[in-house]
Amino acid sequence: MKIAQQLIKPFTVFITRYYPDAFVFAILITVLTFILSITLTDATATTALMSWGDGLPALLKFAAQLSLTLLAAHALAHTDVVHGLLERLGNIPKSASAAYALVAFTAGVGSLIAWSLGLIVGVTLARHVAIHCANRGIKIHYPLLVASAYAGFVIWHMGYSSSAALFVATPGHSLEAVMGVMPITETVFSLENGIIALIALLAITIVCPLMHPDKKDIIEIRSELLKQESTLEPQQRNETVAQKLENMRALSIAMGLALAAYMTASFAEKGFFLTLDIVNWSFVSAGLLLARSPLHYMKLIQNAGATIGPIIIQYPFYAGALGIMSGTGLVTVISDWFTSFSTAETLGLNAFLSAGLINMFIPSGGGQWAIQGPIFIEAAQALGVDHSIIVMAVAYGDQWSNMIQPFWTIPLLAIAGLHLRQVMGYTVMIFLVTGIIFATSLLILSSG
Repeated sequence: MKIAQQLIKPFTVFITRYYPDAFVFAILITVLTFILSITLTDATATTALMSWGDGLPALLKFAAQLSLTLLAAHALAHTDVVHGLLERLGNIPKSASAAYALVAFTAGVGSLIAWSLGLIVGVTLARHVAIHCANRGIKIHYPLLVASAYAGFVIWHMGYSSSAALFVATPGHSLEAVMGVMPITETVFSLENGIIALIALLAITIVCPLMHPDKKDIIEIRSELLKQESTLEPQQRNETVAQKLENMRALSIAMGLALAAYMTASFAEKGFFLTLDIVNWSFVSAGLLLARSPLHYMKLIQNAGATIGPIIIQYPFYAGALGIMSGTGLVTVISDWFTSFSTAETLGLNAFLSAGLINMFIPSGGGQWAIQGPIFIEAAQALGVDHSIIVMAVAYGDQWSNMIQPFWTIPLLAIAGLHLRQVMGYTVMIFLVTGIIFATSLLILSSG
């Protein structure tokens, strides 16, 4: 454990001193993208500027979908049933090591189901664990506990909500003429992906406890966060017709069942495939079915509002960076550079590294695949590389560099009550460990 503490110390010092707030990071990324576009491509400053401005609204629909995902996941996590389950789970750890391991493992499993579920359930569980440990006198380093929750996010693209895998599994996708429709049994549901996901999940479950600091460096959960999060005040009295309707659970159940019926009919007609919209409706449906009433559900949604404000304002700036990269050809320059020295054995690895780099500029799995996918699929065609390796390599790279890209920490830190500089030093270590796992796995798959 001492060795792990020594390894992590330089990262925590660097992050504390030099890593800016997530919004400032987005501004710096925009400036860097602009400079690179006029340096590495033939684009003029005017072209880059116009590409940036035209790109700002490009992902507004996606930003709205993300916001709904986080709102619905947060509300679901705070319904009586799920809240009670997480509270009971939080009471399990009897030591600091067990606490970090439980949070990392649970967040990882949740992320495989849906990325937003992993984030929200992970950090909510972290708070419950911190509270129970504080009551027992167990010294828990709260920033590491929250970092453990974020660590589970490093495998989200290997699960049910994988953007790249769902894209190529959807009939009519833009690359269908080249690669056809690739069923998810060849990507996220493949044996190889399952084994790699399990290895990565076990790795973060083991590594997180090893980063536990010395007693003198422990930062416990703040006193104002020690109280358990309630699932809202008792139901108001039904004094008027309006109040009776607001508290009528049958209404929220009816709406939840209607959504469930729609999804069932959709699967029966189109086959089982997941989209971000389906994920959203499944969360909303479950939340409505478990809520006490329509009014209760709306208050749960209202309480979740703090998690999405920064995302709504920041995502357009990343969309602007995407506009610069695609409009000036910068993303093609970067991807072509990686493919230029690739062989059949290394194309998957280079697609992974390229995706990890570009994710720093475009934290969107779907958007990233849309602009990188065609380039690497074309290279795969020329080198005779299995298309599924490229799909998952880009997915692995996208999820991997989230450990050093602060955007997705926004909803997590809003709930935890921490700043990213307090947790990201630990996620850098997760970045390094999982990077070795993903890179090695892709080399083995490509040589097989």
